[in-house]
Amino acid sequence: MSQAFPALARPQVRQLRSSLIREVANAGLGLPDVLAFWFGESDQPTPAFIRERAARALTDGRTFYTHNLGRPDLRATLAAYLSDLHGTPIGAERLAVTSSGVSALMIAAQALVEPGDKVAVVTPVWPNVAEIPRILGAQVTPVSLEPRNGRWSLDLDRLIDTLTPDTRVLFLNSPNNPTGWTLAVDDRQAILDHCRKHGIWLLADDVYERLSFSPARSAPSFLPLADPRDRLVSTNSFSKAWRMTGWRLGWMVAPAELVEALGVLLEYNTSCAPDFVQEGAVAALTEGEPHVTALRADLGAARDQVLAGLRALPGVEAPEPEGGMYAFFRLAGCEDSLTLAKALVTEAGLGLAPGAAFGEEGEGWLRWCFAARPEKNAAGLERLARYLCAR
Repeated sequence: MSQAFPALARPQVRQLRSSLIREVANAGLGLPDVLAFWFGESDQPTPAFIRERAARALTDGRTFYTHNLGRPDLRATLAAYLSDLHGTPIGAERLAVTSSGVSALMIAAQALVEPGDKVAVVTPVWPNVAEIPRILGAQVTPVSLEPRNGRWSLDLDRLIDTLTPDTRVLFLNSPNNPTGWTLAVDDRQAILDHCRKHGIWLLADDVYERLSFSPARSAPSFLPLADPRDRLVSTNSFSKAWRMTGWRLGWMVAPAELVEALGVLLEYNTSCAPDFVQEGAVAALTEGEPHVTALRADLGAARDQVLAGLRALPGVEAPEPEGGMYAFFRLAGCEDSLTLAKALVTEAGLGLAPGAAFGEEGEGWLRWCFAARPEKNAAGLERLARYLCAR
């Protein structure tokens, strides 16, 4: 008689926890009148000009496989867009189109990270960024942001000290989800120089780069400073700046020498992105700049509205985000953000993301996605105020 073995996944997979954001959202499913601010997306659909362009491609039968690295015309359009945005030539040979921004992160990590590798991650951060290297067997060392003088701050010296010669990759998300922290212009060169010195790969999650509250068109990026052969991979997505979260389309900028390997990994992960979705992306890049400008203005107004409302409440600390679409705040005395977030759903009809979803450094905090209509944000603030008064 053969011995029965338990059907268990690898230890790294068994140690993963389901998304706490999704856990809170599931607690609210089916409940009447819950205002949801838990997911990182706008409450408005993708602009019509993008939807219409993709719909025409679908109607025309554009349903076949495409190139692993993305359609040549999309890569050329993307190269022109990035070169203009960052003021430096970025050739199509350095680009890979992926089926979502998170797929770009995973495929880049698959190319760079081996079991046992040491990687550093700036936290708190969207859980996928920290968990992807853990799935691949890496040892993750967090470097936490801290709230100082009403803003989130990175201790550059502590980060540099963490990046020892045996570090394989630094994962850095700026503007940051959930805090809105944005890498300072003057810190870029020091980080890049240190990574060059020790041969450390820099994996920059730039998905929120256009959603900056500064006058510049983009948040500070490593791309204008880096040599094309530097150990830098910039991952990005069409999800946020063009309201295309459900389309699942992203990209990577990498050294040309790495792109061939990325294409092979794409073949074994998703093969390619859908043709008609890529057609929508071409429209976003060529016609979407007025939309991005308007979205940035809307998010700036929403940030001001939500922060003012939060700061008017007793016992609330709400540092100012410099980019993104989130307010990351905490209530005095909160030590269990998951329990609090669930209580807000059931008792106040208010859906927020628990800070614990973004790592231990986020415990005690809550994330509010303010990419919503003003009246919805205002109603959410009223519900939070009533909840706090009743405590």
